[in-house]
Amino acid sequence: MKKKISLLLCLFVMMLFATGCGSTKETVEYDEAAVMQVTEFLIQQCDGASEEIIESWKALPESAQEYQLMQMGPFTAESFTGALDAWQSGIEECGAYIGHGDYSFEAKTGTLEVTVPAQYEERDAELLFIFDENMYLESMTVNAQYSMGEIAEKAGLNTLLGMGTVFAVLILISFIISLFGLISKMEESFRKKPQAAVKEAAAATEEAKEEAPASGETEDLELIAVISAAIAAAEGTSEDGFVVRSIRRRPSNNW
Repeated sequence: MKKKISLLLCLFVMMLFATGCGSTKETVEYDEAAVMQVTEFLIQQCDGASEEIIESWKALPESAQEYQLMQMGPFTAESFTGALDAWQSGIEECGAYIGHGDYSFEAKTGTLEVTVPAQYEERDAELLFIFDENMYLESMTVNAQYSMGEIAEKAGLNTLLGMGTVFAVLILISFIISLFGLISKMEESFRKKPQAAVKEAAAATEEAKEEAPASGETEDLELIAVISAAIAAAEGTSEDGFVVRSIRRRPSNNW
């Protein structure tokens, strides 16, 4: 029984091993001389293309671009235009192109990477070409080579820029938070204004109520003085000889 189990385990392991080996993909096959010829042709095309030529190329319809590329080499309209743009970016970063060194090939699963060291006026760079399994160009990039001092300087500038941005955002947040107190004070002042107006109106009403009896008494005294003067004139006496104790309204006579 144990022998049968061991035999089954061995068969299972062998099947797994065979499956794993069968699932691995082989690297692409390529003709080194043909790839070098295509890459050299692309470098010459990019080096000889001015900005006006590139703009004219981009202005062409895609069908016209594909037709011309059929006669030039294994390029697509997208990859060739991307190579022209990458070359111009490399010139802006590294200066004018001078020359390049030997080619290095690295075959991978489905792609082929070709690297070429290049010399420019201001700094060296590395040209990277990537081809697909059919040896059609997928992309080209120009990777500038910086010294350790330049890398450290860039890292320092990036750090300062990041820290400056963080501090600026923190200051802005602190300023916004400080405005919250001012906003609350403004709200309180707006709330107090209606209450003050109500209090003032109530005070004015109370004052009017207090002044009303005084004004009524003044009118009664004036009326008494007028009546006293009229009676004194009718009796032919002075006003000092009598006193008006009350005033009553006489009912109107119906004629």
